[in-house]
Amino acid sequence: MKKMRHQGKERKGMEILLHATGWIILFILPQFLLAGDFLSDIRTSLIIFFKTLVFGIVFYVNYLWLIPVLLHRKRGLFFWPSALILVVVMHIGSNMAFLKLFPPPEGVEQRIHREVERARTDKRGLPSPVRMVVYNYFITAFLVTGFAIALRASQQTVKKEREIKELEKEKLNSELALLKNQVSPHFFFNTLNNIYSLIEINQKDAQDAVLSLSKMMRYLLYDSEKGNTKLSHEIDFMKGYIDLMRLRMSSRVSLSVDFPAQYEDTEVPPLLFISFIENAFKHGVSYQGNSFIEIVLKSGNSRLTFTTRNSVSKAGNDAPQPDSGIGLENVKKRLGLLYPGKHKLVIMEKDQVYSVELTIDTSKG
Repeated sequence: MKKMRHQGKERKGMEILLHATGWIILFILPQFLLAGDFLSDIRTSLIIFFKTLVFGIVFYVNYLWLIPVLLHRKRGLFFWPSALILVVVMHIGSNMAFLKLFPPPEGVEQRIHREVERARTDKRGLPSPVRMVVYNYFITAFLVTGFAIALRASQQTVKKEREIKELEKEKLNSELALLKNQVSPHFFFNTLNNIYSLIEINQKDAQDAVLSLSKMMRYLLYDSEKGNTKLSHEIDFMKGYIDLMRLRMSSRVSLSVDFPAQYEDTEVPPLLFISFIENAFKHGVSYQGNSFIEIVLKSGNSRLTFTTRNSVSKAGNDAPQPDSGIGLENVKKRLGLLYPGKHKLVIMEKDQVYSVELTIDTSKG
């Protein structure tokens, strides 16, 4: 909880810094550059900051209030008149405040009054310089309003994407919990039956099998709850699973397992490969003829390559489907979330051979 609050404060501080930098670069700095030699006049500098404050108020009233309350709540019909009223009110109010704070020199003020009176007499409206000031204000105010809308829209998009990802992660976590209970539920019963049979034949093998099963259950129940795990732990879990599956295999099944002796002990998601191995044993073991299972893991150059190949019954009744099974679907979703654009999964069946090849780029960034 404290970590979340700390991250929230950091995000808020970064947002304030970005806003301040944006106003300086996009608004204040250009005005100072245009002012040029007039910067020696403190009045010019104060006018620049005053203008920035006026448009800042227009921006943040839209950004913090009008857009979230009206536009994002499907009340656009009320937003546009409100935004227009805000711009007009700020124009009138800022003009009055400007004349109070920065009254023009006496000679300039008289010249402006004469120009305004002459324009009214000739029915030409406001003098050109005054019109330009008004046009400049309204154009800038509407641009600032548009920028506030665009910024809020982009933030809403990012927020929705973040929420969708969080929901997907929560869903995957629940599916992972299901997967733990689903690493072949009958597998444990069959293993216990095999161990029971071993007790009378070979007590040492039976003891080793019980120890291996207890380690697997500890990994499933506790170690995999901690988020990512070490590759070495995942390999130990797979070896334990395979060793226990050997207990129920006949001599007609050819099993080949190749795990690397030396490798970079990188972090990987728990139970990432077990669905493929379970799938291979489920569909690769035939009780009617010869069959085979091949399991290979290669590691090097920040890349993991995991491969399984197994025979498929000619009858095809037990043939695995490339897109079937909760376990396989779970793995695909997890890969998409954890390694977007950094993994390749190829599942295919050809000539009664079912193969899976998963390549993961484990380099950071």
